[in-house]
Amino acid sequence: MGRLDGKVALISGAAGGLGAAQAELFAHEGARVVVGDIQIEAGQCVADRILTTGNQAAFAPLDVTSADSWRQAVRFAAERFGGLTTLVNNAGIFRMGGVRTTTADIWSDVIAVNQTGTLLGMQAAAAELLKAPGAAIVNIASIYAITPSPDALSYHASKSAVRMMSRAAALEFARQGIRVNTILPGRIDTPIAGDIAPEQLAAVNARIPMGWTGDPIDIAHGVLYFASDDARYVTGAELIIDGGWYAGAGSMIDAPDPKGS
Repeated sequence: MGRLDGKVALISGAAGGLGAAQAELFAHEGARVVVGDIQIEAGQCVADRILTTGNQAAFAPLDVTSADSWRQAVRFAAERFGGLTTLVNNAGIFRMGGVRTTTADIWSDVIAVNQTGTLLGMQAAAAELLKAPGAAIVNIASIYAITPSPDALSYHASKSAVRMMSRAAALEFARQGIRVNTILPGRIDTPIAGDIAPEQLAAVNARIPMGWTGDPIDIAHGVLYFASDDARYVTGAELIIDGGWYAGAGSMIDAPDPKGS
């Protein structure tokens, strides 16, 4: 039996990177997966790829900055698969900028997707999750929620907010049957991390205690744990998956940018 047999999961930002890896792993473990993303063609490809393996998935257009879009995606999941047991707030964007260079547009865009999008997802899914046994919300923050850098102000702010929002929601829903937990990825090989020269990548990896950049599947396994009944007594928890970066964060200021989720 799969670890997610009987689960119905809606994953935002699932058209690629971390979200696609989560969707494929969830489906492999028995979940019926709704691939939510603003990227329609890429998202449909992920759902189709899952279907070719004999597992269950469907694509739903999802703009995480829109409450109406969230409501439609949740309604789609409930109608297509008979309910919703699991929400993964995975969608996120990164923009460079410090105190003097973060424009109002940069700030608004990052907060809208990373922070407000997480709130809207929890709000839209709550009613369906409250009906489901073993319901879970997994929010994707970042190692940047707990470790600073000089040039990612809006990202730090948004992911720090996700971390505290998750803990507050965990308390709100603790006796109502919804667990809420948070993943804090370090540098992972995804498009959001950006393309850097080989010598820069080598320098970044040298600062990671384990010596290498993680893969999306490394995060997906952590999300799987929190979503599964293996974590039935776990809420308000945080799992750092970063190759030891946070443990050795003292020299991080001078490192090339280690963008995560």
